[in-house]
Amino acid sequence: MRRSGLLLAGVALAAACGREAPPTADVAARIGAEEVRVADLEAYLRETGGESPAAFDEAVLSRLVDQFVDERLLVALAAERGLVAPGEGPRRAVDALLGADPAPPPDETEVSAFYASRAADFVRPERVRLRQILVDDRGTAERALAEIRAGTAFDAVAARLSRDPSATRGGDQGELARQDLPAAFAETIFKLEPGQVSEVLAAGYGYHLFQVVERLPREVVPLAEAAPAIRDELRRRHDDERLAALVEEARSRYHVAVYERNLPFAYRGRYLDAQD
Repeated sequence: MRRSGLLLAGVALAAACGREAPPTADVAARIGAEEVRVADLEAYLRETGGESPAAFDEAVLSRLVDQFVDERLLVALAAERGLVAPGEGPRRAVDALLGADPAPPPDETEVSAFYASRAADFVRPERVRLRQILVDDRGTAERALAEIRAGTAFDAVAARLSRDPSATRGGDQGELARQDLPAAFAETIFKLEPGQVSEVLAAGYGYHLFQVVERLPREVVPLAEAAPAIRDELRRRHDDERLAALVEEARSRYHVAVYERNLPFAYRGRYLDAQD
């Protein structure tokens, strides 16, 4: 492991048999005619990783570097084609490259085939539409239950007494399946019929009352309802395939060299063979 005050990475693409020496210690890599500074890579790793790069192992850092270089290669390709200005951000470069040669929208055959192949993904389990009251002590919970049994609407009591964020909606929790609920409550809740209210249930953070508003059976989402989401997923997949092809094209066009001696870790990414 190399020692350095900066934590960054670089990649190399084999375009020559020999290995390159870094021109200066602050250059981490060269992508085409562009020199990538150590500070630029360090900033990218911080921004993309969401925490200090020191928290990552070498495998993660290597993958992040590969991603960085792939993005820069796409920017170079888009600039060469006159789609963006040199040095433009990768998001705009990707949008420009995809927009210059848009893929046809998924047809009905593709949508139907995807739906059939992923049938289990389009099954909704049994669910309940649920309301909740959450209070700090058992005494308040028992009073709330007495009010409801005396005829006060559950949502009115929830709005007045519950400290759950859903109180302003009358305690409405939406539609929930068994797996969406704490295991300690799921069995009790799923035994309730529409309109029924549970006994007071204790938890480590307070006391609950639940009301099942509606029971919803297990059902299969019909193709017509699932189709918009399927089309979106197919478009994403098509775009990913096209971007992978564009990255391969850019790798064949631009020489990339990493100067590993300027890096504080052993790079093990896809461009390892061409390192300095």
